Formats: sequence, structure tokens, C-alpha cells
Amino acid sequence: MVFNNYSKYYNLLYNDKNYQQEVDFISTLIQKYNPDTKHIIDLGCGTGSHDFLLAQEGYAVTGVDISEYMLSVANKPHSTCKTSYTKPKFIKGDIRTIRLNQKFDVAISLFHVMSYQITNEDVCATFETALSHLNHGGIFIFDCWYGPGVLTDLPTSRIKEIENKNIAVTRLAKPTIHFHSNIVDVNYHVFVRNKKSQRVDELRECHNMRYFFKPEIELFLKWTDFELLDFVEFMKDEPPDHGKWNVCFVCRKN
Repeated sequence: MVFNNYSKYYNLLYNDKNYQQEVDFISTLIQKYNPDTKHIIDLGCGTGSHDFLLAQEGYAVTGVDISEYMLSVANKPHSTCKTSYTKPKFIKGDIRTIRLNQKFDVAISLFHVMSYQITNEDVCATFETALSHLNHGGIFIFDCWYGPGVLTDLPTSRIKEIENKNIAVTRLAKPTIHFHSNIVDVNYHVFVRNKKSQRVDELRECHNMRYFFKPEIELFLKWTDFELLDFVEFMKDEPPDHGKWNVCFVCRKN
């Protein structure tokens, strides 16, 4: 299972991610395509960083994730958050199969959650989950790795170093691309140094990531009764060029 021990260091590794800017982008799409939105479901919510910010915008948010550890972080008190809004509700579940007795105006799935759905069956199942939780005319917004970008700017090995007052983390990421299955295996080797004891722990995880092309997404949407409304570069309101890795799809439940 992805995000096993790795999840313990997730927030630290991505504390340079601009969640507010991403939420502003998503809110703009919501206001453009479903301005009366009140209720949002986040499929693959992780530690809830997007959800708290969306809640502060006035939305009622329900987050779903399969990782118990990430949900435990999401459910911790957030002292830096405003107190005058309804905090998100977080539920453990597999986004391919979960069914809640509730309908939403918008479903979102962010930070490449869709690219973790590496089989056609997984993709369709996740789309079906979004469809089953949307009101008629509801909107599904998701981002993913974009095939032309991945193949133009091939993945390379990377090193990331980050720390807080307790630990220093070094993450090595070594990719292996499988051209005939549209999959990139991202092999993580993580070293965690305890600053007090100087003990170094290490972990290894492989995250299998799928990159997509627009025509295949259109086919998945047709199979699951969605209509494609928009296709843009993530964080930009413009069509992606062939060198961009991250794209965003906006679709409507028919």
C-alpha cells in the first residue's frame, strides 16, 4: 500500500506546497462552473490541508482517505485555523468503493490522486464513486500527470532535504518509466535523522504513478456518464502545452 511509513513525513516533505494558492484556483473553477456549491467531497484528502482552507471559504467539506495515519493528522486540532467555520469531516475509505449516504455539489481529487489509479478498472471505479456522490449537474474536478509532459520532460532522479526542530529528512526519488503501460514507478528511499539521538532510520516505498492523455480521460468520462467542461494546466486558466506535467479536468454529471 502506498503512503505507509512514508505518510508519517508527508506534511513535512510538502510543507513548501502552496495549498492556499491551489484552493484559490479550485474555488475559481467552482464559482465558474457551479457557483451555488455548498457541499464538497474530497476523494483522497490526505491530511486535509485543502479541506480546511475550503471550509474557511464557507464550504461544508467531507474528506475520504484510506490512510489511517493521514486521517489521524487531519483530525488533530488545528490551532492556526479560524474558529468561525464548520470544520471538515474526515472518513476512512477506499475512494474506488466507498459509498456514503449523502450527495454533494462538487467532488474533488487533488495532488495526483487520480494518477495513483493505475488500472482502467481503478480509474472507472473512482469516477463511479464521484458520480454516485454528486447531485445532478454536480462537478468533478481532478488533476493528474499529463502524458505529453511526462514524455517530453522525462522523470529523473531527485533529492529533497527538509527538517524541523526534531528531525532531518532526506528523500531520494528514483523513477522507472514503463512506456507501454503509461506507468512511472517512483522509488523512494528516505533517511530520517533524529536530531536529539542522532539515530538515522530509513524506509523504502515504491509509488506507481499513471500518466494520462486527454482522449483516454474523455473515454473514461463517457463510460461513467460525465461531460467534460474544461481541460487546463493546473493552477492556470489556459490549455496545457506539451511540456507540462500537471493538468486539471473539470467535468459535469449528466
